[in-house]
Amino acid sequence: MEENLQITPLYDCHLELGAKMSPFAGFMMPIQYSDITAEHLAVRNAVGMFDVSHMGEVLITGSEADKYVNHIFTNDIRVMTPGQVLYGMMLYPDGGTVDDLLVYKCFEPDAFFLVINASNIDKDVAWMKEQAQGFDVVVDNQSPKWAQLAVQGPDAEKTVIEVLGLKEAAELSFYTFTNVDNPVGRIILSRTGYTGEDGFEIYATPAQTVEFWKMLLAAGVVPCGLGCRDTLRFEAGLPLYGDELSPEISPVMAGLGMFCKMDKDEFIGKEALQAQKDGALKRKLVGIEIEDRAIPRAGYPVELEDGTEVGIVTTGYHSISLDKSICFALVDKEFAALDTPLWIRIRKRVFPGKVVKKRFYQTKYKK
Repeated sequence: MEENLQITPLYDCHLELGAKMSPFAGFMMPIQYSDITAEHLAVRNAVGMFDVSHMGEVLITGSEADKYVNHIFTNDIRVMTPGQVLYGMMLYPDGGTVDDLLVYKCFEPDAFFLVINASNIDKDVAWMKEQAQGFDVVVDNQSPKWAQLAVQGPDAEKTVIEVLGLKEAAELSFYTFTNVDNPVGRIILSRTGYTGEDGFEIYATPAQTVEFWKMLLAAGVVPCGLGCRDTLRFEAGLPLYGDELSPEISPVMAGLGMFCKMDKDEFIGKEALQAQKDGALKRKLVGIEIEDRAIPRAGYPVELEDGTEVGIVTTGYHSISLDKSICFALVDKEFAALDTPLWIRIRKRVFPGKVVKKRFYQTKYKK
């Protein structure tokens, strides 16, 4: 294993299963166990489980926790009730994205649980602490305390209840959570995920997470790696930090403006986003469907028919669920309208396509 890489509590479990391991976000993580296609389809059609213990968790407490979180977060926590989860972003003053994250409103007063991307933990925590100056809050990086499993797919609720005994799952609606008392430590059970399917993210102690993993494995739940996590989130139109969001790509550019509540009095980056909405926006993220089986990869140019380059691919695959070649691309905004013809240059050839909705795959899940 490469030096300076961290491992999750499930590392030995992955090795026992013969997983293909690779560095990701500073961790040695499983990319696949058997086959990315089989793992992807298990989540789409039944249930699969992911080790996502590399994600970061930060607890914000203090008498001004609500004011502080609303200051650094694009969504509006004033509408939240305890047990609710909101998705949104933290921004730099110029509108660039610090990170996208989930904010949990805790059942305890004046407390919020923030879940951030693994690759950004150190950067995010340092940035949060810097922004906390002048607020009566404590920014507590609890990432080492928690491990996390994601159980995803149409059969996720049944599996979590019957295999793990977490009957509370049946009472949760999408983007809500509950605390489950446990002799070895609190469990946070959240009806959230990153696959476009129904599912749960379970935060627990490292020991409890290993136990849950083994119980699920014994029950026949398919272990899934980060390879199919990417194909699943991409088909569902979900962004990946570093590809569809970055310090150079704002939520407005990424088409995620609905998670930026411009009617709030203020949040960091609001003025820059408003300027983009008012006409300063130069590029926009779109979905493109290609009329060929060729696979567009990140970094490939997007062109007009005459060869003029107007954008760049951020993520691309031949969709497992849809059997189509599709991609996200950041293009000049005048070419972002639906059905606009665009061409993808793949090595020495160009392939015609058209702009389509970014949510390529629509789940049947409703709760």
